[in-house]
Amino acid sequence: MDWVNALVQGMLLGGLYALFAAGLSLIFGVMRLVNIAHGDLIILAAYLGLTVTTATGLHPLAALVIVVPTMALIGYALQRGLLNQTLGDDLLPPLLVTFGLSVILQNGLLEIYTADPQKINAGALETASIAVGGLQLGVLPVLTFAVAVAVIWGLQWTFYHTSLGRAFRAVSDNQDIAQLMGLNRRHIFGLAMALALGVTAIGGILLGIRTSFDPSIGGGRLIFGFEAVIIGGLGNLWGTLAGGVILGVAQTIGAKIDPGWQVLSGHLAFLLILAIRPNGLFPRISA
Repeated sequence: MDWVNALVQGMLLGGLYALFAAGLSLIFGVMRLVNIAHGDLIILAAYLGLTVTTATGLHPLAALVIVVPTMALIGYALQRGLLNQTLGDDLLPPLLVTFGLSVILQNGLLEIYTADPQKINAGALETASIAVGGLQLGVLPVLTFAVAVAVIWGLQWTFYHTSLGRAFRAVSDNQDIAQLMGLNRRHIFGLAMALALGVTAIGGILLGIRTSFDPSIGGGRLIFGFEAVIIGGLGNLWGTLAGGVILGVAQTIGAKIDPGWQVLSGHLAFLLILAIRPNGLFPRISA
């Protein structure tokens, strides 16, 4: 039963990793942008959630009503004001700019919030559990997984059933033709980044409720997000969820064998899958 519990807990942890990865997958799929600052933006969302809950007394889940639009506005402004100027055939400029943004975010958060670990207080939600078939499942991990499924379903539906999704797919397939057809690609890219950081805000708040955080941990969240995206297959949102689950299960199984192997086991699973399936398990197949 202990191994079954480890497997289930890993699947639930994978929901959080999928939320980290969904924003990365979205912006790479639309504009081929690799955002090195993504992990630090997750931590920024967690700190914004901490600030809102402390200042207003709102429950962290209610604070999403403020934090998600705020992060979306930051994403749109960041894309229109900075990142659009770096996009082109060369992948190096956006990498360098987002790396610099990562450094600025880390140091800015360090200056404002100090290096002391912080945590978002969610009251009874943090310890509540439900009994399922002899297992005690935390309400928060179950909620996180359910939110991840809902978010990825929502993104998938947006992509294939809305005019915004058609615009995303058009600029992704051919920016020049989309521009000739009347689409403002800079605006569409801004909306894509806004949507990605809105999702990132949800992941950041849930991370802040689940565990303590400080300005330096963004890099680790970025790696987990990248691994989930690549395991699932670039451009496949449901594959991103599968990648997060595989990464989470590998980590909890590794921790069950030896607590020191938790993170290492996830990296080894990632390398093994990459060696066998270089394009990921469920790569998007172009028509």
